[in-house]
Amino acid sequence: MSSRSHRLFASLLPCLLAGCAVLQPSVPAPVAASGEGWGMQRLPGKRETMYAPAQRQGQPCLLARADRSASLWRRRVDPAQAGAGTIRFSWWAGALAPEATVAESDQDDAVARVVLAFDGDLARLSLRNRMMFDLAQTLTGEAPPYATLMYVWDAQAPVGSVIVSGRTDRIRKIVVESGPRQLGVWRHYERDLRADFERAFGEAPGALTGLAYMTDADNTQGRAEACYGPAQLR
Repeated sequence: MSSRSHRLFASLLPCLLAGCAVLQPSVPAPVAASGEGWGMQRLPGKRETMYAPAQRQGQPCLLARADRSASLWRRRVDPAQAGAGTIRFSWWAGALAPEATVAESDQDDAVARVVLAFDGDLARLSLRNRMMFDLAQTLTGEAPPYATLMYVWDAQAPVGSVIVSGRTDRIRKIVVESGPRQLGVWRHYERDLRADFERAFGEAPGALTGLAYMTDADNTQGRAEACYGPAQLR
């Protein structure tokens, strides 16, 4: 693999593996991410974002502090028990890098992301995506999810934007919060997963297979801080 291809694949790895990597829990499961199966997903060649139990304005949460780092706190979801219904989630952000935006590959950082992985018919993938998925499985022993949908707090992109990853169209991002105006305030959301998936991908969603939180600042070499409340799938 050329050095350019290696850098490209490394930049895609966090999202390609959002629904498939084996979990290696490294800190106690916090209130905001309780139950079996939660744990850190480290990324090759990246510093780790710190995830730990905390409280913000009296609300228990999962604190994420990124310092030129990128990693996820994630768990599998049983596909048999997870149809595409609604999701409720909340987050609080204390600091974000103003130059970060998921709309630009070289600046693709976000103070807060909720990452959802979906199953689907892999035979429908383009040749480019199939090659990328095969490479990911060869290197990690796990197949990536068919599709990854993110809800993000972006520093620049307008709320409501649907952003297709510049590196693979199997990752799409919906901006639900933008800019610094709401820093230091809890924000609460309820989203229709089916409607959002169909809007982003133009097709009906498969089974939900993974859920993750991600705060990253590795591309901008900056810092970001967020707290995640419990996510509820209905």
